[in-house]
Parts: sequence; C-alpha cells; structure tokens
Amino acid sequence: MSVLTLSEKLDQLEARYQEMTHELSTPEIVTDSARFQKLAKQHADLEAVVSKHREFKQIEKDLAGARQMVVESEDADMRHMAQEEEKLLLVRKEQVERELKLLLLPRDPIDDKNIILEIRAGTGGDEAAIFAGDLFRMYSRYAESQGWKVEVMESSPSSKGGVKEIVAAIQGNKVYSKLKYESGVHRVQRVPDTETQGRIHTSAATVAVLPEADEIDIKIEAKDLRIDTFCSSGPGGQSVNTTYSAVRITHLPSGLVVSQQDEKSQIKNRAKAMRVLRARLYEMELDKQQAAILAERRGQIKTGDRSEKIRTYNYPQNRVTDHRIGLTIHQLTEVMDGKVAPLVDGLVGHYEAERLKQELAEA
Repeated sequence: MSVLTLSEKLDQLEARYQEMTHELSTPEIVTDSARFQKLAKQHADLEAVVSKHREFKQIEKDLAGARQMVVESEDADMRHMAQEEEKLLLVRKEQVERELKLLLLPRDPIDDKNIILEIRAGTGGDEAAIFAGDLFRMYSRYAESQGWKVEVMESSPSSKGGVKEIVAAIQGNKVYSKLKYESGVHRVQRVPDTETQGRIHTSAATVAVLPEADEIDIKIEAKDLRIDTFCSSGPGGQSVNTTYSAVRITHLPSGLVVSQQDEKSQIKNRAKAMRVLRARLYEMELDKQQAAILAERRGQIKTGDRSEKIRTYNYPQNRVTDHRIGLTIHQLTEVMDGKVAPLVDGLVGHYEAERLKQELAEA
C-alpha cells in the first residue's frame, strides 16, 4: 500500500463523507427513517477516517512550514526550534499514517454486533466458581464504563459463592469488536478464603464471547426444535415456583441444548433461550468459515484446564499477564474492578497490526 495510493483513497473517502453530510440534511433522506439510519451509520463509520486524514494533512502542512523555517531563518535559535519541531512532526506523521492504514483495513462484518458472554468455572472447585463470579463482575464494570447494557440470561450460583456458570447479553456500541479476544481460559493464582495454611491455589474459568445473531443471520425452523417446560429450581434443587415457567430448548440437528429459568414468565424464558441458541448456532457457522483460527480457540474453551491459558491473574504479585501478547500489568486490583481497557486495547491493537502486516505482504 503506497503513500500515493493511500492518499488517493483517503481523498475519495473524504469527498464521499462530505456528500453524506449534505445528503443527511435533505428532506427525502430525513423523511425516510430506514435510509436515514443506514446513511447515518455509514457517515459515522467514515468520521474516524476523515478526522485522522485531516490530522495527517495538517501535520504535512506544519512539516512544510518547519522545513521552510529551517532553510530561511537567519536566527540560530529559531532554526534549532524548527529542527526540533520537524523531528517531532516526522514521528507523529509516521504514527498517524500507520493509524490511517489500520482504519482502512477491511472491517470484520460482525464487529458491530452485541454479544452473548458465557463464563464457566473450570478446574479448581469452589475457588474456580468464585473466580468465575469475579470475572463476570470485572466485565460488568467494564461494560458500565463503556455505556453498555448487561442482561443476565442464565446463571447457576455456587454453594460457596460465585457462579458455576453465567450467561449474559451485552448490548452497546461495537461490543464484539472490543471483547472478541477475551475468549479462552483465564487462570487465577491466589490464597482462597477457605485456605487455613496460606497456600496459593491455582484455579481456572473459561470465557466465551459469542456475537449475538439476528434472525436474518440464523434461521431456525420450528420443526428442528424440541421445547420442554419444567418448574424452575434454586440451589439444592428446591422448587422456586410451582408453575412450568422454565424452558429447555433442544436444537435437534446440532444437538445444542439451552435452558432458561431466570424469568417467572415462560414466554420471557423462551425468548431468552432462543437468543442464546441463535448465538451459539451463529458461532458454529463462524467456526466452519474460519476453522483454522477458531477451532483452536474453541478447543481451549471446552477443556477448561489450567495449563491451557490465555491470561493469568496473580494476586500475591498484584499482576495480570496476557500470554498471547506478553503484556503484564501490575494493577490487578484495578483490572478486577473493571479497568481492563489496557488489556482489551492492547489485544485489539496487536491483532490489527498483524492484519496490517499481512495486508502489506499481500499487496
């Protein structure tokens, strides 16, 4: 991808952005809700690129001015200042150019989707369940900081605290694009509250991030479903109510089973179960399309073994390490309180940079 080609493409995008800005104010667009929403989304998607392009052009303009001052100024101090400014501008220009190339990479079509988040206790018994609950709190706090909505779809509490498993829907702006790299085995090293001799235990929990599918993404035939109803139950198996409000849906072709009992209404439980089922079927379709990449991730999620880890949370050292990108942060307390942006952004930046390298190699 040459600078000239990049410049030409950016000029075309900025011209289109200006056209869209005008179109959004025309009566025929304003009165057509569907067209307006579609165009507004395209306009918003282009805004980041156009803003960065304008910054790039301003840097080039400032760079030309600094170079002219170096050549023309008769004052030694002014020439030195201009030379220093030129160095800073060259560094910034290179950085902005790299950011522009990343923004121009083909977008993952599912990046804008909401997600179904599934967290399950893995190896480690009660401590693993407590850690699974800690992870859910961490993601919930992060979602809150992003202005996202979290809705618990299904949960199975542990008798000693925490959760054996929890399934939640997270809705908001570009949720999947930020959390898609969180899938895998998360390992914790700490002294449990129940440990009397102060020994550090290692436990694990699994996280799966599934893009939530729309009905147009996954069509489910009624004949392919078996729907059973039963009385919902709480810890220990006791009946929570005497009505058959809980729902179990079996997708016969795939064998997937989804149960839902958090709501008192059978209709609401059924709707929630269908959302989870649709997301899992959609993930299966994505697995088929990207088998080489996703098969490995899915394999790790299924085992829940301590040794197959993507991230370690070490409490004695107040340290969290993401093993895929070698990033270590000594602020574990803050991370568990929802401040996971350095990890999330680090992963997104790393994999986008890898994509850029591949694009440039293939160009």
